[in-house]
Amino acid sequence: MERQVILNSRHFELTLNRLCYQLIEIHNDFSNTVLIGLQPRGINVVTRLKKQLESILGKEIICGNLDITFYRDDFRRRETPLIPSATNIDFVIEGKNVVLVDDVLYTGRTIRSGLDALLAFGRPEKVELLTLIDRRFKRDLPIQADYIGKTVDTLISERVSVEWEEIEGEDKVVLFTPESNG
Repeated sequence: MERQVILNSRHFELTLNRLCYQLIEIHNDFSNTVLIGLQPRGINVVTRLKKQLESILGKEIICGNLDITFYRDDFRRRETPLIPSATNIDFVIEGKNVVLVDDVLYTGRTIRSGLDALLAFGRPEKVELLTLIDRRFKRDLPIQADYIGKTVDTLISERVSVEWEEIEGEDKVVLFTPESNG
């Protein structure tokens, strides 16, 4: 597969910072807003946003992690079973503004699963979606992000990977394209 970096570490940092200021513009001091990262990779985005928002605002931001394993529509269709992660929502979401966070939005199925899972914890006032990368084409469901780090037009055969300094050694977003044989 051919690799193309579509966000280097500098642009990655600027993108996260811009998303923080967009959130602050809408949610002010976050007194009625919580961030919830979708397992597994949305948690990385939430962790970084939380750190930056707390630095900017000088106060704690309430965040959680949501495992969607048993809410996925392909849960029983896989040859190897999915292993659930830990959900960590130790706060009330009833009447709160919830920002669901994921790294890449593609078909919309993960977000649909996240919405189903979220309702087990109560009825939020409003739910918004933040995604670091929006793969604009190939939506299976009518789902659209409210906050987008970068929009990337991709082919079905391509793959987008968000890489984190803490895990892969460097913050970047990479587009993988199958090598052409012609």
